[in-house]
Amino acid sequence: MMMQPQGMNSFLDAPQDGEFRAYAGAPLKEGEKVASEDAVVEALKTVFDPEIPVNIYDLGLIYEIDIKENGSVNILMSLTAPGCPVAGEMPGMVADAVAEVDGVGEVEVELVFEPAWTPERMSEEAKLMLDMY
Repeated sequence: MMMQPQGMNSFLDAPQDGEFRAYAGAPLKEGEKVASEDAVVEALKTVFDPEIPVNIYDLGLIYEIDIKENGSVNILMSLTAPGCPVAGEMPGMVADAVAEVDGVGEVEVELVFEPAWTPERMSEEAKLMLDMY
């Protein structure tokens, strides 16, 4: 995981494979309690797709949450469409939200498009909010 420069919020890295990664946070202090997955999910639910009035977790854009023993968190996420205008911003928004959780250290968010997102990934709540029944 890449270290975040002091005094900065998240920062993005666009590797040669064309996928975006965002980083935020700092290592936890020795002995600090590591955050639960529920706490991380609650933080993810504060991030919204700007074009859809539903949070990214309920939209099914979060593919994987991996919380390490040292408090670092790796997240795989996607977007509703590869050409989404916030593709360069969304991973940073997610990294910043998760880094604010007590017990979270360094955060890495990777934006992937395989497998492709489909509406079937949405929660029942999201489908109801978007009248998809």
